[in-house]
Amino acid sequence: MDDPRPLPAIGAPAARALAEVGVRNLDDLENADLAFLATLHGVGPKAIAVLRAELES
Repeated sequence: MDDPRPLPAIGAPAARALAEVGVRNLDDLENADLAFLATLHGVGPKAIAVLRAELES
């Protein structure tokens, strides 16, 4: 089994907020709603942009 792809450097508050809703790596993020994640405290526009770019690469 392949190791999950880690989240990029998005800052500790954003990483904690994502972990609280079950997003711990990029594989978890592929099925997540970025609009919902953007509403989480600690997840700002910069983190969403970084995550979106990482998913598109």
